Amino acid sequence: MYAVVVTGGKQYRVEQGAWLRVEKLEGEEGSVVSLDRVLMIADGDSVKVGAPALDGATVTAEIIGQGRSKKVDIVKFRRRKHSRKHQGHRQAYTEIKITSING
Repeated sequence: MYAVVVTGGKQYRVEQGAWLRVEKLEGEEGSVVSLDRVLMIADGDSVKVGAPALDGATVTAEIIGQGRSKKVDIVKFRRRKHSRKHQGHRQAYTEIKITSING
């Protein structure tokens, strides 16, 4: 059984017991979060597809940890103009473990 959920503006295909890194979610380690935007649930040959989301379907997950990904360097350089701009960015993420799919 698997489901397709939306969180942080991205779609993820999840199964029970799977670990994911998603955009930052509020909560502490060990707390339970519910992902309500479920687009599809498939169980063998039966497939339920929402328009755009399924009503009453939820995916529950446990927060494993919070963190920040590796640094991304942004460099803007104009040759022969004495113009250079350097910037860095580290995106925050939440690591979750899918505990159940209801729907």
